[in-house]
Amino acid sequence: MTRPHPSFCTVKLKHPTEGTRRKHIFSVGGSLHVWRGCLAQDGLMVQINSTVGGERGLDVSLLFHLHPRYPSSPPDISVSSTSLSRSQCHNIRQKLLDQAAALAPEPMVHQLVEWLQGEEVMEDCRGGEEEVKESDKEEEWTAVLSLDHIRSRNRYIGLLERWSQQLQLTGRLLLGRSILVILQGARPNIKEFCRLLKTVKVDVDSSGKKCKERMMKVLIETPSSSSCEHGLQGFVVKSYQSSPELTAVFQEINMMELYQQILPSLSD
Repeated sequence: MTRPHPSFCTVKLKHPTEGTRRKHIFSVGGSLHVWRGCLAQDGLMVQINSTVGGERGLDVSLLFHLHPRYPSSPPDISVSSTSLSRSQCHNIRQKLLDQAAALAPEPMVHQLVEWLQGEEVMEDCRGGEEEVKESDKEEEWTAVLSLDHIRSRNRYIGLLERWSQQLQLTGRLLLGRSILVILQGARPNIKEFCRLLKTVKVDVDSSGKKCKERMMKVLIETPSSSSCEHGLQGFVVKSYQSSPELTAVFQEINMMELYQQILPSLSD
């Protein structure tokens, strides 16, 4: 008897306001996968615990955030593993996001898991176990980014807030003559945030077509100073009307030294 091909479309949620949970177990290529679905207000969270890497048997946990428009909109993906370093998990996540963006807009979670099991995907993770062990003790970094424009305000800001939460970053989005993003957190996570900005269609262009933030600039990236040891809280959106108001924002968060360093870039 032919076994039914497992697909996310078998998960049916009839009561979107309830905290409904579903669990599915199936086998792909000899590896056991456990699906746990939890309905959130902005979509469905699906966790899959998978064994990948063939005979090597690496345990990887995948968390898919399926938005209400899924599968028209690809899922957000988080990757964690006790067998791989943080940077290797970032590498796998990037590959999965790129693959999801390339697939047709139809249920794709199972297809992504099968694709991840391919040797070509795991090959990059085979020589670096000793890599970045010190990253477990990563110091906190601060970065200031400059954005070109925000036309689709709700979508753009929603994505920035979601990414900051997923990557455990705190920060500020400052809206005014210059659009600035201040980020604090682990340096690899800041770099992943920047990568998402340049590879995900976050906004629309002057003709209304979805576009990527190709004009984003990193004005500064530096270890957080002792004066910022308490750090930022959450991801806050603030508007300013003048240079004095912008200066006041940096004073409020004890980042005047940083502000002085990026000021020439803001004057260009």
